[in-house]
Amino acid sequence: MALSLQRLDAVRAVAEAGSYAAAARALAVSQPNISAQVRGLEKEFGVRLFRRESGRLLPTDLCLKICDSAERMAEAWQEAERLLLSRASLREGQIIVGLGNAMPGMALIAAFHRAYPGVSLKVETGSHQKITRAVLNHECDIGVLPDVPADPRFRSAHLAEARVVAIAPLGHRLARHGEVTAQMLCDEPLIFRAAGSSTQRAVDRMFARAGLSPRPFLTLDARDGLYEAVANGLGIGFLWQGSTGRTDGVTQLRISEMQGQAIHETVFSLREANGQIVEAFFNLIAHEAPTAV
Repeated sequence: MALSLQRLDAVRAVAEAGSYAAAARALAVSQPNISAQVRGLEKEFGVRLFRRESGRLLPTDLCLKICDSAERMAEAWQEAERLLLSRASLREGQIIVGLGNAMPGMALIAAFHRAYPGVSLKVETGSHQKITRAVLNHECDIGVLPDVPADPRFRSAHLAEARVVAIAPLGHRLARHGEVTAQMLCDEPLIFRAAGSSTQRAVDRMFARAGLSPRPFLTLDARDGLYEAVANGLGIGFLWQGSTGRTDGVTQLRISEMQGQAIHETVFSLREANGQIVEAFFNLIAHEAPTAV
């Protein structure tokens, strides 16, 4: 017979009520249930928890110590429950959001903060692979990424259309073009993102559709590093359009082969993550997400 909170509750109830019958009424269970739990503990551990005196069950010294421990455990249990409930409360809870791009996810976070100022917000940033893994591992409650693949584990809602653009240094010969082709880009030194980047995955698909296999001269992990490399004249890079508020040092170029490609910035969570705060986050974008799945 294992020690459990249920059995400890039975011991405490008998100690307070003075009988199995009164303890059973207090816990809304049967008298045989209470007596079986108490006597089972006494038998298994070879101890005496109660002595009978004038028709009442009185706790032994050992029982009183066990009741003290059980009370502390009950208080700790209640505190843990309170923390869990407060974590999900719209008045004082917390939500962790994973962003692949600063925008438009940050604008959505700002709108959520205005609507629910009591909720503490934590933002994790990283590659497409990192944020997806964080949502799957319950390290992030919500993810906001472009080009999220269909997955039955996810609840998702499209936030905005997303399109990759090329960025060239100011004054670059391609900067005078409003739109460039994949072939034109292949004639330039290219800067790619590392594996795990949603930007790079979209770029790879674009070149593959055009029947091209360019090789970059430089590969970088971070978006900021790529932006600085382009701004310093090292070559042509790629970003999701609108993923940053920066406009200094580079010119954005539309890519012909990217036009008409249906890619969306998507808000997603695990389907099982259905607390008040997650629901509030999805409700905030409901009018912008007619294709929620």
